Amino acid sequence: MPPRTSAEEHRKYFPGNMIYLGEGPAWQNILVEIHHRNPVEQTLLIPAVAEPQLIWQISGHLLCSDRDLGGEWNTHEVVPGDLFLTTSAEPYELKWKAITKDPSVVMHVTIGLHFLARAAKELAGPSARIPRLKEFSAIRDATILSFLEMLRRELSEQKTASSSFVQGIAQSLATHLIRTYRDDENPRPHRSSALPAFQLHRVLKLMDASLDEGVNVGKLAAAIQMSEAHFSRLFKGNTGFPPSQYFIRLRVSKAQELLRGTMKPIIEVGMDIGYTSPSHFAHVFRKETGLSPHEYRERTMGKEPTDDFSRIATG
Repeated sequence: MPPRTSAEEHRKYFPGNMIYLGEGPAWQNILVEIHHRNPVEQTLLIPAVAEPQLIWQISGHLLCSDRDLGGEWNTHEVVPGDLFLTTSAEPYELKWKAITKDPSVVMHVTIGLHFLARAAKELAGPSARIPRLKEFSAIRDATILSFLEMLRRELSEQKTASSSFVQGIAQSLATHLIRTYRDDENPRPHRSSALPAFQLHRVLKLMDASLDEGVNVGKLAAAIQMSEAHFSRLFKGNTGFPPSQYFIRLRVSKAQELLRGTMKPIIEVGMDIGYTSPSHFAHVFRKETGLSPHEYRERTMGKEPTDDFSRIATG
């Protein structure tokens, strides 16, 4: 598991089913998702993301535990209306168990640094940086809930979301968080060391479309009008990997999907993701997974546990 990942890839570390996803121009710089969670999950290792993340427990009553890696478990009941804010740059562990039979439905909202930077400048002057925000767990905040409910309705009830409406709520939410939850005891500012959500989304789509051809980091940087060095640094801030290494992992993830879900010959699987040399494909696959493609297929067909990077794949 990478120590950090993008907001879009983060969902793949939480088992369950996505019900709604905000996509299109209205949702630039804010990622809004609604998920149905499994009633029981054993310990999950969750990577960090660059942006603050809000979670709203819409329905379901859970006993939930979380901890920093190697730390003590913090256990608490989670009921509908509870809110969580995660801002840590470090991964953490999470587990839960449903207390009632009500379905567990949650909304995840990742707030783009663009909104937080604008709010910081409006509140503290043009040279202000994004302040640290205090994390919170299972609290109630009527203002946040009202904003999230408006986003929920726009996402689930409107055929086409209004850009001005969604962007206005996102900016208001960012302003409220900085006003109310800025961490004055640890005032070190949050550095914008990651790509904005809309730029990251474009880059990941370009990578996903280029699995069989290969990708040029310079062209990815040019697509979002950045220098290659600056782009590579910010991309690593989102994902924990340089662009070239992340692309290799995406290729291996796709190969794993094909090895598990099809009976294609291994040489064809390699060619599908851009490796014309079977030996080179096998070398890269083994380096990333610890297994040869043949061993991986044998183990997954036999349902033996394997390290699986498929959760980082786009799409």
